[in-house]
Amino acid sequence: MRRVSLTAKEKRREVLAKLEKFGYDLYDQLERGILPDIIMPSRSIDNIYYSPELRQYTLGDKKIRRSASNIRHLRPIAQLVWMAYFVHELTASQKTSTLRDVFYSAQAYDIPFKNQDESDDIITDLETILGCTREDFNVFPEERSAVFGDLTIEYTIPNYEGKRLNLTSHPDGVMIGPALTSAEFIETNADKVIAIEKGGLFTRFIEERVHERFKAILVFLGGQAPRSTRYFIRRLNQELGLPVYVFTDADPWGMHIAMVIISGSANAAHVKELTTPDAKWAGVWASDIVSYKLPSDKLEDIDVKRLHELLRDPRYKGEPWQREINTFMRIQKKCELEAFSRYGLTHIVDKYLPQRLKDLGE
Repeated sequence: MRRVSLTAKEKRREVLAKLEKFGYDLYDQLERGILPDIIMPSRSIDNIYYSPELRQYTLGDKKIRRSASNIRHLRPIAQLVWMAYFVHELTASQKTSTLRDVFYSAQAYDIPFKNQDESDDIITDLETILGCTREDFNVFPEERSAVFGDLTIEYTIPNYEGKRLNLTSHPDGVMIGPALTSAEFIETNADKVIAIEKGGLFTRFIEERVHERFKAILVFLGGQAPRSTRYFIRRLNQELGLPVYVFTDADPWGMHIAMVIISGSANAAHVKELTTPDAKWAGVWASDIVSYKLPSDKLEDIDVKRLHELLRDPRYKGEPWQREINTFMRIQKKCELEAFSRYGLTHIVDKYLPQRLKDLGE
């Protein structure tokens, strides 16, 4: 993902330089008759901690060493070297690839991965070694998020440089992919971002003109938001100064979707510039199930187990997290965003949304 302080060309040169240095260092060891060593930050659980200063999970100082002198390390080292070569070619040619493409591309070079999880893990290793992200290498997951609202962007990718687009141009929203996350923000009349877990409600908000009525940029998260979407939300917040409100189902999994946007995840503890620490979980809350008498389901054992895990997570120590976890425990119920349709299709926009934004100081 491109840092705003660098142009696209500068960022590409920086990434290529890091990849080439990685290769030169390995080559230099071989030239000196040394079996190569690779030192990288440990991503083990005991080296991941929550930083109150950064307001996100981050890696500690522990390192691990992979050495070609250890037969068990030869396979991951070979995979890592190939991965660096492959993403160097992608970056240099300004082409993109999906995580799935990378997995299959390795087979053409006789670099087998047992499954895509192993391939993804090697990409993550390369991220930690170089201090880059897979998006810097032009590797992206399948797109499933979208955005809609009065924001004019200007593309920076090859063949589209200088072309502008307003994000109200497509009635289904614009997919959040590589071209959009790297685009420049030109102009907006919006004064907030509303991020929505579910596609049905995203469509309802567009139909009900929420972007105009509430001067909002609407972001469809697609469940747990992809990293590119979290980065895009961060940019909207930091570059444009727009407050962010996250709407999810009223269950422990919805709470966590909001928290990952706010403070990141343990899996991405090695990545900065993904979090929006001042974003607010706007609901649906457990207390809303009671206040609005919403249709609900009983919490399952796995939901209760997850709530106990959240209670032990330092990120959930404040409000409204503690209050809502305790309410979930007390009422033993959960519900979906769509539950407001009990009162009519537009109730969530006409009544709930303005009241919740008011409650949160909007």
